[in-house]
Amino acid sequence: MHAFDVLGDPVRRRILELLADGEQTSGAVTEAIRAEFGISQPAVSQHLRVLRDSGFASVRAEGTRRLYAIEAAPLREVDAWLDPFRRFWTQRLDALATELARGRRARRAAARRPTNPADRDGPADDEPSVPPEKG
Repeated sequence: MHAFDVLGDPVRRRILELLADGEQTSGAVTEAIRAEFGISQPAVSQHLRVLRDSGFASVRAEGTRRLYAIEAAPLREVDAWLDPFRRFWTQRLDALATELARGRRARRAAARRPTNPADRDGPADDEPSVPPEKG
């Protein structure tokens, strides 16, 4: 099965997300998937088998438990396939990072400004500047 056929199913993508957090028992994966998708235990087992047979996941026995883990090789292949397309979103992500940094700098600068108008050197933005009266 082609990698995108495997990843095209939302249940299998969610299983991989769970496994990305670390090794999981088949029971824990089944419980999470059944709660989110409302599918039976045999259906979850079938999805785990597809992931295992396609190389996206591995399983090892620990007593009576089966522990599933993510395998990186097929994901590296997907990453390599995506490489020519990165130019379509990399510039936008860089621009987003720039804007986020500007926002952080503006918040830090605002936090350093005095909040009491009496503590300011000059009039506040909303206070009119009135020249002293001559008398």
